[in-house]
Amino acid sequence: MPLYIRNESRKFKIDSRHLKKQFNVILQHLSLEDKEVSVLLVNDRKIKSLNQSFRDKNAPTDVLSFPQFEEDEGFDSILLGDVVVSLETASRQAKEHGLAFEEEVVLLIVHGLLHLLGYDHEISAKEEKRMQKKTLELFRLIFPHRKSTGDNNF
Repeated sequence: MPLYIRNESRKFKIDSRHLKKQFNVILQHLSLEDKEVSVLLVNDRKIKSLNQSFRDKNAPTDVLSFPQFEEDEGFDSILLGDVVVSLETASRQAKEHGLAFEEEVVLLIVHGLLHLLGYDHEISAKEEKRMQKKTLELFRLIFPHRKSTGDNNF
């Protein structure tokens, strides 16, 4: 399963190989070994531009997801999609959530991945709880020692 990670942020360094190993555990757990996922790590300026272009929101955000399959293909497509994370926002949120920077980055990528899989916390309170539960399950695959993920604001 190809997982592509590209860090466009000059300010924050990420160990892409380590991040890939972590996410391969998650993708195997979800039986997505045969899917392709791209992760782009950017700054607030870049994610704000993407948020404006694709969601008509003129503000930075923490994570965006872009499915790469057609509705009628479902998850049969090899290309699952792209996840874009702002490392600047991740850095700020890590402090707010009481997480290490790396933990926050993983949390945001998990969040984006779940959006690619059809989870949507904005639909209803029930769906939000479902997504929170799945996020915590996947986060604990990588960080089993963590009892919580900060303020659970994911």
